[in-house]
Amino acid sequence: MSDVTIKDLEIVQTVFNEAGLDYQLELESGKISVMGPSDIVSSEVGVRLIVALYAWINPRRLGRVFDSAGGFILPDSNFKAPDVSFVKAERLPRSIRYFAEMVPDLAVEIKSQSDRLPPLQQKLKKYIELGVQVGILIDPDEETVTVYRPTGETIELTGDDILTVPELFPGWKISIAELWPPVFDSEE
Repeated sequence: MSDVTIKDLEIVQTVFNEAGLDYQLELESGKISVMGPSDIVSSEVGVRLIVALYAWINPRRLGRVFDSAGGFILPDSNFKAPDVSFVKAERLPRSIRYFAEMVPDLAVEIKSQSDRLPPLQQKLKKYIELGVQVGILIDPDEETVTVYRPTGETIELTGDDILTVPELFPGWKISIAELWPPVFDSEE
């Protein structure tokens, strides 16, 4: 059996869409990975991060922020869609109506309830190997954020630690605590 190509992946995605199946597909080493919808905590964490990034990036015209539906054809011919990603303005001056054939500058993976950490950690390391400047792994279960950089050093943030990404967003910061969904206590 031959390896699956991006074109094959597009055909499968079209079939899924026509059947009303809400699954996201990725291509890794010629094999399709099927990911179902994310749990709502992971989804909310992603939205909270996207909103914070967009509010900083957009007025400064630094680049483009994408959610988990934004797909990238990577130099190793794999197709990935990070939960949150960013591409600098000078690398993508105009959005295209296709997958981006490039490595994003920032790739964020958010652990879903059904995910295991080791594959996500490997995915972030691979992004860095391919040229991502900053990779971030968010684990809502443990309320940790791990930052990956090309130096190979990882930094784990917890509690009220502050996440910064000065190489991409000079001056931007967010408290890790702001990423977690609030708890609304009902008072009677």
